[in-house]
Amino acid sequence: MMERKTMGIALCAMFTLPLIYQCRQAPEKEKTKTEEIGYYEEPFRPQYHFSPPEMWMNDPNGLVYHQGVYHLFYQYYPEDIVWGPMHWGHATSSDLLHWENKPIALYPDENGLIFSGSAVIDHENTSGLGREENPPLVAIFTYHDMEKEKAGSNDHQTQGVAYSLDNGETFTMYEENPVLLNSEFRDFRDPKVFWDEDMKQWVMALVAGDHLRLYHSDNLLEWTYMSRFGKDQGAHGGVWECPDLFELQVEGTDEKKWVLLISINPGAPNGGSGTQYFVGDFDGITFTSEQQEAKWLDWGTDNYAGVTYNNTPGGERIFIGWMSNWDYARDTPTEVWRSAMTLPRKLSLAKYGGEYTLVNYPIDGVEDLLVEEARLNLHVPAGEEKSIGLVNGSQSRLRFKAPVADLSFVLKNDSGEALVLELDREEGLFSLDRSASGLVDFHETFGRVQQMPLENLGEGELDFDIFLDASSVEVFINKGQFAMTAQVFPTSPYSALAIRNSGSETTQIGDLRVDSVARIWKD
Repeated sequence: MMERKTMGIALCAMFTLPLIYQCRQAPEKEKTKTEEIGYYEEPFRPQYHFSPPEMWMNDPNGLVYHQGVYHLFYQYYPEDIVWGPMHWGHATSSDLLHWENKPIALYPDENGLIFSGSAVIDHENTSGLGREENPPLVAIFTYHDMEKEKAGSNDHQTQGVAYSLDNGETFTMYEENPVLLNSEFRDFRDPKVFWDEDMKQWVMALVAGDHLRLYHSDNLLEWTYMSRFGKDQGAHGGVWECPDLFELQVEGTDEKKWVLLISINPGAPNGGSGTQYFVGDFDGITFTSEQQEAKWLDWGTDNYAGVTYNNTPGGERIFIGWMSNWDYARDTPTEVWRSAMTLPRKLSLAKYGGEYTLVNYPIDGVEDLLVEEARLNLHVPAGEEKSIGLVNGSQSRLRFKAPVADLSFVLKNDSGEALVLELDREEGLFSLDRSASGLVDFHETFGRVQQMPLENLGEGELDFDIFLDASSVEVFINKGQFAMTAQVFPTSPYSALAIRNSGSETTQIGDLRVDSVARIWKD
C-alpha cells in the first residue's frame, strides 16, 4: 500500500459492494459546477457556515487549536456526494468563522478507512513522535476494516494514530498502528482524547455500541482500560457515537461539573440523529452521573456528532456539529457538495429550576459578521398578523423579545413557501414546521414537525436569536438555554417575517433587530 501524505495524489475509492479498496492516480478533473457558477454560490450553498468545496462530508473530527490556527478536520469522501470510504478532510481558520480549505489530511491505508476521532497537542512530547522544541499535533482516530466487517468478525474497528510536525499541513501514520485493538465490540469507535492535568495522564473516551469506555495512557500509544458508563442511563434507541468529556464551571458559582456528550442514531427526540448529554463527576478513572434520562443539546433534527475543541485559548469549550441527520443525509437536494457544519458555539453550564443545563450559543465573533438592516418594536393585536420585509432573508439574523404566548413566526418567500416557528403557551412547547418550507419531498420524514419542550422558564420575556443561511435555520432561546437546528431548502430566499398572534391579548415584540450576515468565502 502506498504511503499516504497530505499532499499525495494517490486516492482510495469505493467502486462496488462489497467494499474493496483500490489505489489509483487521481484523474484530471473536468471543470466543476462550482467553477461554472461561482465559488460557493451554488443553489442552497451556505454563505456563513462551513461546507466542503465539493463532495460528501459528515462528522467534525480532530477539533484542535495550535499556533494561532483552529483546525477543523471532518469525515470526507472525495469521490461522490454520498457516503463512501472515509478520509479526513481539513480546513483551518484564525477566528472559527472564515475558513481556508486544505488538502485531504488522512487517507485510508492497509488498516482500514479513517473514521471519526480527535486531535491533541502533545506539548511534552510524551509520544516521542516530535521534539521538545516542536511538539507533535497527534490525531487519534478509528480504523474501519470493511473486509473484516464483511466477514462478520468483531475486530474490524480499531484505533490508530497519525502525527504532524508542521501544524497539520502533512501527517505521518504511526508505523505500529493500530494502537488499540478490539475483538469484543462490533461498534468500537470515535476516540476523544484529552490531557487530564490532575492525574497527569491522557484519557480516551470512546463508545462501544451502547456505552462509553474510558482508557488512559502515558504516551498516546499504549492504552489501558479504566471504566465504562451508560449501559442503563440515557437514551438507547440507537448506537452511541462521538463522545466528548470535559469539565465546566457552573455559571455564577464556584461549582465544577463534568459534562459527557453522546451522539445517538437513531433515537433523537424528533427522529433520527441527535446529541444527548450527561452532567456528573469524573475522578480520573470513572465518570458517574445521577442523571437517568437523556438531556438534549439541541432539539432540532440537524445537529449531530458534534464535539468540542482541544487546547483553546482561555480553555473555552467551543462546539461544532454536523448539520444533518442520517434519516435523509444522503438525499438532500444539493449537487456539488453535501452537508454543512453548525455555527461554532460556546458551551457553558447553568442551573435552571435546580437542574443542570448545558447552554450552547454562537461564539461572540459572529457579531462581527452582522450588519444591521432594521430595528423596531411591533404591537400585534389578538387574532392578527403583522409582517416585515427581509432584504437578505436567506442570510440573516433575527433577534427579538417575546412573551410566552400563542405566537407564530412565519418566514415566507415569493414562491409561497413558509417556515413556521410556533410558541404554544398552554403546552409549553416550541415547534418548527418545515413541511412547506421549500423542497421537502426528497425524504418522507423531512417535513415532520419538530417540537421542543420549554421547561424551567424564568419570569419575563423570552430572548430569540434566529440565524438563517441558504439552507439552514438555527434557533436559540434565552441565549442558548434552548436550541433547535434544522436544514431548509427554499427555492427562493425568504423575503418576509410574519408574526401571528393566536392569543386573546395584544402582544408586543420588543427590540426586533434584523441583521444581514456577511459571506465568509473569498472569491
